[in-house]
Amino acid sequence: MLYLVPTPIGNLEDMTFRAVNVLKEVDIILAEDTRTSAPLLKHFGIDKKVFAHHQHNEHKAVSEIIKFLKEGQHIALISDAGTPAISDPGFLLVRAAIKEGLEVQCLPGATAFVPALVNSGLPNDRFCFEGFLPVKKGRQTRLKALAEEKRTMIFYESPHRILKTIEEFITVFGAERQASISRELSKLYEENVRGTLTDLKLHFENNPIKGEFVFCVGGLE
Repeated sequence: MLYLVPTPIGNLEDMTFRAVNVLKEVDIILAEDTRTSAPLLKHFGIDKKVFAHHQHNEHKAVSEIIKFLKEGQHIALISDAGTPAISDPGFLLVRAAIKEGLEVQCLPGATAFVPALVNSGLPNDRFCFEGFLPVKKGRQTRLKALAEEKRTMIFYESPHRILKTIEEFITVFGAERQASISRELSKLYEENVRGTLTDLKLHFENNPIKGEFVFCVGGLE
């Protein structure tokens, strides 16, 4: 069995009992960054073999992991934070396991975009998740394709690009488009800023920019 196990995006109390039990019972844990995962595993008393599985080695590692699964080993995949394969490694391994007829289970648990969407105040009956936009090649093409999107759009962004992204969104979607930015979700300094794109630009021009950002933008009405 291949388990995809969500880990907290900040607050350790968001780890589920089932997630802890699965990580204690599997034979191998695959972690996006073993240094990041080590404190989490130690906190919950999980002592298992841990191997790195990240975007730089996942293509090479898939065949060996599939081999272990076929031998009857139970393997859990975790990312640095949140649900594996959501803007993190995991898709290639899941696809390969399914193709080989192996069992795959994804546990429910923490992920950043769901609370950001729900508390944004924007329509959430229909939405599209875009994750991280391309940094250079393909970025403008993607934005132009979203200009007429009617669903609420969800993006991930890093602190050093957030202001540039807001400015680009103003150009593409208009200064008065309603939006919400959430950062440091579930952590001590969680912040949710709502309003027009202009409001968000003014806020982050005058306040510290720290943490990881989830950017929700209302669709075209």
